[in-house]
Amino acid sequence: MEWKDTGLILGVRKHGETSAIIEVMTEHHGRHLGLVRGGRSSRMRPLLQPGNSVSLVWRARLEEHLGMFQAEAEELRAARLMETPLGIHGLQTLAAHLRLLPERDGHQGLYRAALVLLDHFDEPHKAARLMIRFELALLEELGFGLDLERCASTGQRHDLAYVSPKSGRAVSREAGAPWRDRMLALPYFLQRETASPAPSSSLEEQLQAGFALTRYFLDRDVYMPRGIEAPETREGFIKRILKSVMVGSDATGELETGHGR
Repeated sequence: MEWKDTGLILGVRKHGETSAIIEVMTEHHGRHLGLVRGGRSSRMRPLLQPGNSVSLVWRARLEEHLGMFQAEAEELRAARLMETPLGIHGLQTLAAHLRLLPERDGHQGLYRAALVLLDHFDEPHKAARLMIRFELALLEELGFGLDLERCASTGQRHDLAYVSPKSGRAVSREAGAPWRDRMLALPYFLQRETASPAPSSSLEEQLQAGFALTRYFLDRDVYMPRGIEAPETREGFIKRILKSVMVGSDATGELETGHGR
């Protein structure tokens, strides 16, 4: 059997004296492992680094076998990502998220979203919003999508302020007021409806609310049922993001509206 694809390297481990097993998220074949002969050579080591994009040829006698990869460079971004703590934490968090997906199960949208995210780790505020949207997309792909389009009570699309922790549906400010202490905050930048009033909370609070929202449903629907913990690198990523907000290191920190991914 043989197929060709492009992939993002998530992890690498030694195999024998000279070879390596790489874990990649491919565009069309999902998360996949394969053996690279000579993968520990001086020529291949710079290529086979987490964060790099490669073109791949996979061969195996049977579909269920580990198989062998031939890999060639497509985009080498690993060195740039390793230059900053935000890049390191972001890449490791992204890889941990993608490992929640079943192996060899195609998720083309998440693959493309991951590449966009990797290219914005030098823009902390944008990276934060992209990561939150990526986590929402991940929940949807795993079968636990949230409905943030309209109020669960009134059906309106404007002035959405909360998310019900039970249903995962948006709730308007007026409808949710009696239970606001029990609701999760819906960040302004996740709302499609531009007629909603501008947020009264700060950028830092809006980003914290976004990460708290996705963390709640990841915990409830993914981590706890599987008996696993959230990746520690996610907390490191969030701390780096919030630090950049507090010191004002990102001059383009305005919140954008829209729920695009």
